[in-house]
Amino acid sequence: MRDTWPLLKDTDFPAIRRDRLDTLQMNLGYLCNIACLHCHVGAGPTRKELMDRPTMETALAVAERFAVRSLDLTGGSPEMNPDFRWLVEQARGRGMHVMDRLNPTIMEEPGYEWVGEFLAQHRIEVIASLPCYSQENVDAQRGNGVFESSIKALQTLNRLGYGEPDSGLELNLVYNPLGPSLPPPQAALQDDYKRLLGENFGIRFNQLFTITNMPIKRFGAILAARGEFEEYMQLLKDAYRPENLKAVMCRSLISVDYRGYLYDCDFNQMLDLPIGADEHRPHLNDLLGDTPLPERIAIGNHCYGCTAGQGSSCGGALSD
Repeated sequence: MRDTWPLLKDTDFPAIRRDRLDTLQMNLGYLCNIACLHCHVGAGPTRKELMDRPTMETALAVAERFAVRSLDLTGGSPEMNPDFRWLVEQARGRGMHVMDRLNPTIMEEPGYEWVGEFLAQHRIEVIASLPCYSQENVDAQRGNGVFESSIKALQTLNRLGYGEPDSGLELNLVYNPLGPSLPPPQAALQDDYKRLLGENFGIRFNQLFTITNMPIKRFGAILAARGEFEEYMQLLKDAYRPENLKAVMCRSLISVDYRGYLYDCDFNQMLDLPIGADEHRPHLNDLLGDTPLPERIAIGNHCYGCTAGQGSSCGGALSD
């Protein structure tokens, strides 16, 4: 897989700084039951990297030190980490809000039938990836059968109460464009998703998050191989909106990789760009003492992906 960082490191993106820490985003490993074309992680069934329990324990201690309110669990498929359930129980026992970035197909895999009921029992916010309401588009991006499996999983979550008014069980969906283009307006697309998924499959959900594809890892390598990398970067730059800077996720979030090293966001993690571009490579252990919260944020040309058009973050669009 081609490393796209050399194509991104020279940048004129404006400097930004972190002003608080609300969310600790933990990548529990790159193991996943599917391998998606748009994946900025390069996750898949053959990946071996998994966070161990001692690293999780350190992350919880850091979260307590900084009074972090939310734990954002991602991967790969985070549920494939053998200590996933232990971590969720520990975090909820500390009163933290927990988000699970769910690849819905994992619920249809043998041995993972427990996922839906476990998430509902612990009242976990589910952020489920479903890049389109069309079977043709989803299967083209993620593989044959993925759409059908995802629909079954979402129906199971609905039966458990997710997406129902006043249930307190929040189900949000994630849309990614199929190729090198910006997402359409989030509000209008959400209306389409709710109407078509409701009419065709009886599926209910709370919000749709639109996320711009990042030119890194698998998606970036595909762009480079097709000779489309520079064209896509120009698209992102031309759509830059400075008002999105105040809401980018790196200003209130720290990303942790499976080894416990710190990054300004999940995208920088995949580029192996340490928090603040610090050559020391800060680790969770560095935040256990009196070390202050790092303020400087490492940037590259890929940051235009978070500020283009309506903006993009792990919570969807940043502006209308």
